[in-house]
Amino acid sequence: MSPKGLGWIIVDSLDTMMLMNLTQPLADARRWLHRSLTWDQDQDVNTFETTIRMLGGLLSAHYLSTQLPHVASKRDSVYLSKAIDLADRLLVAFESNSGIPYASVNIGKREGIASHADGGASSTAEAATVQLEMKYLSHLTGNDVYWKKAERVMKVLDDQKMEGGLLPIFVHPSHGQFTTREIRLGSRGDSYYEYLAKQYLQTGESIYRDMWDDALGGIARHLVTTTRNAALKFVAELPTGVGGPLSPKMDHLVCFLPGTIAMAATEGRPLAQARRDPGWTAQHEDDIELSIEIMNTCWGMYAVTDTGLAPEITWFNATEADLQPGPGDRWLRKESSVLSKWKKDFIIKPLDAHNLQRPETVESLFMMYRITGNAMYREWGWKIFQSFQKHTLVPDGEGYTSMDDVRTVPASTRDNMESFWLAETLKYLYLLFSPTDYMPVTEVVFNTEAHPFPRFTPRSSLKTGWERLPR
Repeated sequence: MSPKGLGWIIVDSLDTMMLMNLTQPLADARRWLHRSLTWDQDQDVNTFETTIRMLGGLLSAHYLSTQLPHVASKRDSVYLSKAIDLADRLLVAFESNSGIPYASVNIGKREGIASHADGGASSTAEAATVQLEMKYLSHLTGNDVYWKKAERVMKVLDDQKMEGGLLPIFVHPSHGQFTTREIRLGSRGDSYYEYLAKQYLQTGESIYRDMWDDALGGIARHLVTTTRNAALKFVAELPTGVGGPLSPKMDHLVCFLPGTIAMAATEGRPLAQARRDPGWTAQHEDDIELSIEIMNTCWGMYAVTDTGLAPEITWFNATEADLQPGPGDRWLRKESSVLSKWKKDFIIKPLDAHNLQRPETVESLFMMYRITGNAMYREWGWKIFQSFQKHTLVPDGEGYTSMDDVRTVPASTRDNMESFWLAETLKYLYLLFSPTDYMPVTEVVFNTEAHPFPRFTPRSSLKTGWERLPR
């Protein structure tokens, strides 16, 4: 904990207050930023978390203060000034031999710190999920150093030419090589893939479209498989890499995927409009089908529990054949599914049964609704909100908390509320029921902490993309 306080929940929630027009709490938060927030503290912080929550929160607040007149203030310059100061301190994370950022930074001493675990390696997702923030800051300031540092990471990772565009989950800052063969789209892997699609949406750089297409093809070929009873499609893990057997485990974190697939396929346009585009292909249709299938499975994580809330991790009942390396079209099998069959396919282990109020499923519901217009996604979102309201609201009604076990009612609760509950989960639920022209997904891209940034054409002074090595 920082002795002076860094205001994680305050900064992470700024744009939620703006979008919900909570003017008095916003004024209080802005006043605290102006008077009290300082980065000049002898404090170690996680590079990734600080970038997506704090830097992302400040940049989004700056953007929204220019777009939403009802939240504008003479003090709004504080958002960008604090963001620049923080980003300058975070840059030391990239001063490794390879350019892969160190896991942590001391923001007062301006020192990069290698991870104390995993042999000093950084998580692949964390290294490759700072790009939207750094690129937007370069766009705002004209200072290309943020852009260059962030984009170098992508080249170092891509130059290793991993099969199917699937990257192992740890990479070492000292030499830029992967330190494991394990591949997954849950923790340590997830937002690498998310930011491939979103970097393309943010700036239109075609290299990220190519990388996303490669990775999504690899996901469909090597990771997506089918449950035994209801033929639900889920995203498994490869503990020993491509060519090894699958593990039928899927983190709730993976549920970012259906919304991201649909966004990438349509570029945020309504599906009917995207289908009229001359460039729409059979592959785009396959992508939309896959997004719908995985969205159903993510909803099932909620539907099969007594609380109506999903566990942190779900295991699936799958046949041995479906867990062996295959040609990659396993997910195309279709069968009708009913809830009784679903319940036979979802396995929740005691150590995985907690719920931290994570946003990934409602994030995808929001995006799927915006793109397809299917009201079912709103209905599912409303049921999830009602379950959160019933089981996680604290007795005095003044806040919400995490849960120990989603399988039992009454649910035992924890004394903890993550900042992403306010920054992401509630924001996406709010936007799910907002008019579709409010934060239009054709004009904004949400970072992995649900902070909206504008799409933009990069300044001519910024060097974009690079030459990919031959595959």
